[in-house]
Amino acid sequence: MPRKKEPMRKIKEVLRLAFLDALSERQIARGANMKKTTVHLYLQRAKQASISWSDVESLDDKEIERLLFPREETTDSRKPPPDWQHVHKELRRKHVTLQLLWEEYRDDHPTGYGYSRFCELYRRFAGTVEVSMRQTHIAGDQVFIDYSGDGVEVINSQTGEVRVAEVFVGVLGASSYTYADAIWSQKTPDWIGSQVRMLEFFDGVPAAIVPDNLKAAVTKSCYYDPDINPTYQSFAEHYGVAILPARAARPKDKAKVESGVLLVQRWILARLRNRTFFSLAEVNEAIAVLLKDLNNRPFKNMPGSRASYFEQLDKPALRPLPPQPFECPTWKKATVNIDYHVSFENHFYSVPYQLVKQQVDLRVTSTIVEVIAHGRRVAVHPRRDHPYGYSTIAEHMPEAHRWRGEWDPVRLVKWGQKHGEHIAKLFEVIMGEKTHPQQGFRACLGIMRLSGKVGDERLDAACRRALEIGGRSFRCVRTILEQGQESAPPPTEQTSLSFTHENVRGADYYRSLAVEDTNALASDH
Repeated sequence: MPRKKEPMRKIKEVLRLAFLDALSERQIARGANMKKTTVHLYLQRAKQASISWSDVESLDDKEIERLLFPREETTDSRKPPPDWQHVHKELRRKHVTLQLLWEEYRDDHPTGYGYSRFCELYRRFAGTVEVSMRQTHIAGDQVFIDYSGDGVEVINSQTGEVRVAEVFVGVLGASSYTYADAIWSQKTPDWIGSQVRMLEFFDGVPAAIVPDNLKAAVTKSCYYDPDINPTYQSFAEHYGVAILPARAARPKDKAKVESGVLLVQRWILARLRNRTFFSLAEVNEAIAVLLKDLNNRPFKNMPGSRASYFEQLDKPALRPLPPQPFECPTWKKATVNIDYHVSFENHFYSVPYQLVKQQVDLRVTSTIVEVIAHGRRVAVHPRRDHPYGYSTIAEHMPEAHRWRGEWDPVRLVKWGQKHGEHIAKLFEVIMGEKTHPQQGFRACLGIMRLSGKVGDERLDAACRRALEIGGRSFRCVRTILEQGQESAPPPTEQTSLSFTHENVRGADYYRSLAVEDTNALASDH
């Protein structure tokens, strides 16, 4: 008797054993109690249709059968076929659904296919296009980013050292328009720099960026609520873009960029394999030329190219770039000194005096220094390179009658007079040479602390020596003490101990300041 026909209900089991368990045809036939030739037929059909397990996982056996064994359309069919390429392309536009496209199709062809048959035929068509084009992505919605894994060798022309540059890849969802560049590392500044250049390449901003779970993007990986790197979060806020990290071990979340990486490796990196590069700029120039060819290369099973789809779909949907590109900042914590300044690279920047002794965050770029307290920006300064200088905003200073800090100019001078006349005189000189006396507090307090280490007598002698040689800083006094020069003979032309200078206000000035302060407080009350 002839053997019965194999039941189609086993077709999904065959695909599961092949794709997930990676069993051989013989093993599958034995496990499913089927003929090996039938198993071979199913797998061959799946290969021809470019079907993977993710494509059929949610389908039943009948739906899978229709994908693998489509019924041939009869030549005398009276039902006009839809333009599937147009349907596939339109689905990438915002808010467009198969239901809407079917209704438009029926408006033009009242005797055309019903909705269920329309959807079935579309899924069959979608299974024949390129893998990277199967998923439906909304125009301007997402860009998928990752590293190639394969780098480019760059030779140092002076030392002969060979260094491998990383290759960054970004792919827009709807059009598959691709960007790539070479950078030195996967660290945060390089990682963000590539994305800044990518958005400039696209000349617009998508709604979301989908990165992998690397440390430059995600500080703490979590299935439900990943922690975004603070610098990367600042980048996202600057461009108004959402960061949606791909889930760990879920390649389908970023299948678009996986395909884009493969194309970059085959059509760009493979063509550069025999070239010698001596700088990163040379590599990126070569990548830019080949990238243009890649984006203009026609699709195999679709009309047009990545570049043409980008112009029609993604580009009109992208939001405009901000006026200035993002600069990758350096973050540092600092404590506000009693002179209401914070230090970065030995330059001092003012903050509102109410923040004295509080800890703040400094966000520093190549051009600005931002001070952030309690999640709010409280000060912005142009970045200065000269050390031990001051950048002071007048609004950050307290009014004279509102100064109730632990120290003020009068108290500092009085402390100096109590511990040594030369200490007081040096304090007057230090504060007198500043635009604002408060800018000299830090140096005066540093000199005060030296008293506890060396005693008043040595400190007063060191301050006398500093005045003699024109010293005006804490470092000068500390150096004199460290080298034991406080007892050295005075210079040939000894500076008068009475010391006069047009910028030295003198004790009378600070006494008058205290009187004005008292009168101002009295008038307020």
